[in-house]
Amino acid sequence: QLQLVESGGGLVQPGGSLRLSCAASGFTLNGYSIGWFRQVPGREREGLSCISSGDGKTYYQNSVKGRFSLSRDNAKNTVYLQMKNLQPEDTAVYYCAADSEYFCSGYVFTSFYQYWGVGTQVTVSS
Repeated sequence: QLQLVESGGGLVQPGGSLRLSCAASGFTLNGYSIGWFRQVPGREREGLSCISSGDGKTYYQNSVKGRFSLSRDNAKNTVYLQMKNLQPEDTAVYYCAADSEYFCSGYVFTSFYQYWGVGTQVTVSS
């Protein structure tokens, strides 16, 4: 069974940091481009970033560029999203997703991805 599981969410104060993990079971993540999304109630899921399977390049939306960074640990079959300088507007459920495409060409679109995790809640509040 192919599965993605996010972890690392929680409550953090404004200006704080969190590291989210996206762990895979049933398949090897380094053969997939991995994206991160977030969603707040009543709004569409927002594509944030992607790390490509082919060349390891990373891509970020302007809303998180300079604050979020992606990395892979192939030995742990895990992708990490390091988030810094978090603000209340970053509060959302965060999802990782995987696609077998070589590049992150459509990374902001939910339809680009084949597999999804169930999400982890991030709350930024004082």
